[in-house]
Amino acid sequence: MLKPDPEHGPLVPMLLVLTVVTGMVDAVSYLELGHVFVANMTGNVVFLGFALAGAANLSATASLAALAVFLLGALAGGHLARHLPGHRGRLLTAAVAAQAVLVAASTVLAAVIGHGSEPARYTLIGLLALAMGGQNAVVRSLKVPDLTTTVLTMTITALAADLTGLRRIASVVWMFAGALLGALLVLHANVPTALALALALLVAVAVLTHHAGKPTPAPAWTERL
Repeated sequence: MLKPDPEHGPLVPMLLVLTVVTGMVDAVSYLELGHVFVANMTGNVVFLGFALAGAANLSATASLAALAVFLLGALAGGHLARHLPGHRGRLLTAAVAAQAVLVAASTVLAAVIGHGSEPARYTLIGLLALAMGGQNAVVRSLKVPDLTTTVLTMTITALAADLTGLRRIASVVWMFAGALLGALLVLHANVPTALALALALLVAVAVLTHHAGKPTPAPAWTERL
């Protein structure tokens, strides 16, 4: 288990939950929205190259759409981080609340309209990529080491090179758990169920972070590094 971290307080477990959400939404997007990622943009860059080379079952348009909207989400997340200085708890709460709204819209869309048509599929890609771009930008500004919630290549490299780091191990395990859970729900239940669980996790993160950051004076972990 991870030991309590006085420097980052509840941010560590909250970011691990967001890592699970990342795995879940990428399971939804890859398995049901046309082999595209909405969180891991490295994969989309590679898929774009494959698609332009003529590889089957890959869409250059879908990869470009996810990349473009993810960038918009990252811009919005960076803007939020600049305008909520000084309190990491409030920043994460606001960011995750906005992300939850986007995932809620995705859940409703998938439940009411489905994801079979091109407009519905691209709308879901856009909503989820926007949510994950914002998450990535805000998590970057929180500056919690070894917890990006999305990119694991350097985390796995550092883990193997240094042979240390419970946080790195936890990040890999929780991403795997999120991907496994998301895939199981998509394959054996449906897309709205998977998105609804991701939404429940986001709401929990927002509520718990808000509660943890409320005391006055603000806890030490809320200070921006």
